[in-house]
Amino acid sequence: MPGRIIKVGENAGMMKAAIRRTYGSPQQIQIENIATPSLGNDEVLVRVHATTVNRTDCANLTAQPFIMRFVLGFFRPRKVILGTDFAGEVVATGKDVNLFNVKDRVFGFTDTGLASQAEYMALKPKGNVLAIPEGIDYKCAAASLEGAHYAYSFLHKVTMQPQQNVLVNGATGGIGSALLQFLKQFKVHITATCRTKDIALIKSLGADKVYDYTKEDFTKGNETYDFIFDTVGKSTFGKCKPLLKRGGVYISSELGPYAQNVFLAMFTSARSSKRVVFPIPYGVQKTLPYIHDLLEKGTFHPLIDREYALDNISDAYEYVISGEKTGNVIINV
Repeated sequence: MPGRIIKVGENAGMMKAAIRRTYGSPQQIQIENIATPSLGNDEVLVRVHATTVNRTDCANLTAQPFIMRFVLGFFRPRKVILGTDFAGEVVATGKDVNLFNVKDRVFGFTDTGLASQAEYMALKPKGNVLAIPEGIDYKCAAASLEGAHYAYSFLHKVTMQPQQNVLVNGATGGIGSALLQFLKQFKVHITATCRTKDIALIKSLGADKVYDYTKEDFTKGNETYDFIFDTVGKSTFGKCKPLLKRGGVYISSELGPYAQNVFLAMFTSARSSKRVVFPIPYGVQKTLPYIHDLLEKGTFHPLIDREYALDNISDAYEYVISGEKTGNVIINV
């Protein structure tokens, strides 16, 4: 399995890693010295330079929503080392690996976990790792992954036309800030929500109109939209439905109260005048090349809010769980 820990062998050594053995709060995370992963024939060993703490990591830590337990391990996590994304340098390759060489700069993501919040990680390259584009540093590469992966799924679940109206609720989050930049290529009119301090930033990323959610409720406005993308899951289809045009679509990053968005997606069909689409994520084999291409072209600039050392990773989780972050939180390994 990606990122597994094996007994000390050919690649003997010790490393620091962020570990939790039960689901729970950030206080349960411990920085431990453990054996560096041994290298399988079909794996690469990566020295991690940067990773992030993101919403997926927080879900993997807490097993919330409950459905996460069916993916990660019902009673306790199968993978004890945290981390879903990384940017680093290849330090060794298995004899059957021909995609990467030692000293290659690489980055990658897997939502069920890569054990990447550690000094080293071993993984099988199977579309979940790519070379970092020239001119992109490790921090930027790590910050470009998780939010953008989910933003891609929002974007490609619908068909947009120029001049349509789109609203992005939660434009300062990892998903929202990536989605905002992705939307610019479609020449649509973008309305976004954010806090007072981020208004100028969100406009610089492409928003034509901004609601300051600390002062006004976008659902009370008079404007109507072809698409409402709730990237923080803080609203509902019921509240947003009056704002949708005929044929309009509501997509949320969350299941919604009582998992209603899953059921609404089934019962509001393509023939409905207004419908819900549930953004089941595309595979990383599709999303990572898209992200790589935009980074290479210089049309995507992931936001970085704060940086923490690996030893202070519990504080990073506390901050992300608070819901106050803007863009991404980096862990310098």
